[in-house]
Amino acid sequence: MHDTHALRAAFARSLSAMYGTEVPAYNTLVDVSTAVNADHLAAHPDTAERLGRIDRVTAERHGAIRVGTARELARVAQVFAALGMEPVGFYDLRGDAATSLPIVSTAFRPTTKEALAINPFRVFCSVLVTDDRRYFDEALQAELDAFLADRELFGDDVVALAEKAERDGGLEDAEAEEFLRLATACFELSDEPVDRAWYERLSTISGVAADIGGVRATHINHLTPRVLDIDDLYRRMTELGIAMIDEIQGPPAWEGPDVLLRQTSFKALAERRRFREADGSVVDGTLSVRFGEVEQRGIALTPKGRDLYDRLIVEIDERSAGMSADERNQVKLDVWRANWPVDEDGLAEAGLAFFEWVDGVRTPIVYEDFLPRSAAGIFASNLAHAGSRDVTLEGSHRDEAWLAEAMGRTVHDPMELYAAQQQASRDAMEETR
Repeated sequence: MHDTHALRAAFARSLSAMYGTEVPAYNTLVDVSTAVNADHLAAHPDTAERLGRIDRVTAERHGAIRVGTARELARVAQVFAALGMEPVGFYDLRGDAATSLPIVSTAFRPTTKEALAINPFRVFCSVLVTDDRRYFDEALQAELDAFLADRELFGDDVVALAEKAERDGGLEDAEAEEFLRLATACFELSDEPVDRAWYERLSTISGVAADIGGVRATHINHLTPRVLDIDDLYRRMTELGIAMIDEIQGPPAWEGPDVLLRQTSFKALAERRRFREADGSVVDGTLSVRFGEVEQRGIALTPKGRDLYDRLIVEIDERSAGMSADERNQVKLDVWRANWPVDEDGLAEAGLAFFEWVDGVRTPIVYEDFLPRSAAGIFASNLAHAGSRDVTLEGSHRDEAWLAEAMGRTVHDPMELYAAQQQASRDAMEETR
């Protein structure tokens, strides 16, 4: 019998093996991440596991996928529900005028401390907003919607097994193996020829739109290991000759406590794809879509802490406009040092971060979610061009309620999950007194 947690762990391993075969540079990223973690633990044995045991950190992964319609979103939500992964948070990646990302997103992940400790696999899932007139006029939307309606990303067989797994809390071994095989296959890179004219038409608007709506099947977009020192990893990957994006997204490296999430990636690699030309012929070519992301997780911030973070990001933008990546990082560091407490005591006293009490000792709660600005930054850094949109037009409405209705599932508020974890530990501590 594979219970829910065993299914999730097995799926994470299966997806990792498949992706490593398709994108060998991912294996290099994992190897370097493992070495960075081991070296960091050796150098900092007293603090390295402050935000998670080394075995959990080294095994941790998050994936990213993209779908095109509410129906596709509902069906992939069913697949993840079989793995004990629920939708958490709403992320609107359409807001940055410097990029063209016509998508909104959520993250599927375990929602309890116990389930996260067993296996913290999570997937950032984006869905195309085809009725957003800033990107797609009425005629193109009609064509795009028709194209998406004519494909099936998640077949009835895998969805039926997922429904059974969710209902029964797992699957018997034979059915579990079949489910894992089918679910992994859903995210393999298809060898079906891509209609070049259609794909390039969407690419002029957004490379992300083309990656979602220009092909007949979805695929894992990236699979992300977690490291304890992302700056060390960035240096090591660069020394290996692997082209990294220009900067690490999120908070800076500094002497105080790490908060939220820092992310970077190697740039999207050219992968062989087949294309169907206008005359019907099929030729070989390449697309650069998938990349290798890595993350370093920090402490979860309270609403007050998150408000401060968001205000500081605006200040950094204003002060670093037109600067190089190195100059921008210095501005970020200066702003950080001027506004954040230098230790966990300061974070706790100011009510800026979430903590729990383990055996009477205050312990930081790890941030398990994502930052829309950082996600957009990673995606945009791996696009060939910024795309286009008409900022004079109104965008279509999307929010957490839309996501919930599309999936027929509750979309959890991450802040509420952290607050509940903090309160539960306080209650448990009071009961032992």
